Amino acid sequence: MGFDEEWAQLRAEATQRQATSTQLNGIPDDSGHGFGNNVLASTPQEKAAASRTIQDELLGSTSDAANKADESSKAAAKEFADWATGPAIKKLDETWDKQVKTLMNRLQTERDGLSGTAKNFAGIELDVRSQFSPLLISPYGAGTSVGDGQK
Repeated sequence: MGFDEEWAQLRAEATQRQATSTQLNGIPDDSGHGFGNNVLASTPQEKAAASRTIQDELLGSTSDAANKADESSKAAAKEFADWATGPAIKKLDETWDKQVKTLMNRLQTERDGLSGTAKNFAGIELDVRSQFSPLLISPYGAGTSVGDGQK
């Protein structure tokens, strides 16, 4: 066997191995939880509920946890003020506060985005429905519109 023949055979074998190793033959039958459960939670009601959860639970809990940590950190920094540990705790507390502020901003952005998207989807749905309403066939026959009460 010459070089060209051997090279062609090796390439063919490599292509065959690659094709079967990256081939998607199907998805699991059990939907389970998480990815692949075939449920898209994107109704306006679900988005509004998620927005309320962020507002009512996450923002308040995060703020409370940050305040408790601040109290403990400030007390510890005061106790160790004469040691190198005191300024380190103070620096840690400042960094913590910045991270909490970033998290709070992110939560607020997500809350606002979910709320805005829910309202936007509802508006788009009404707009699309109004565009299709002239095409709806009345159950009362030609020449009547849906809901005009004529038979």
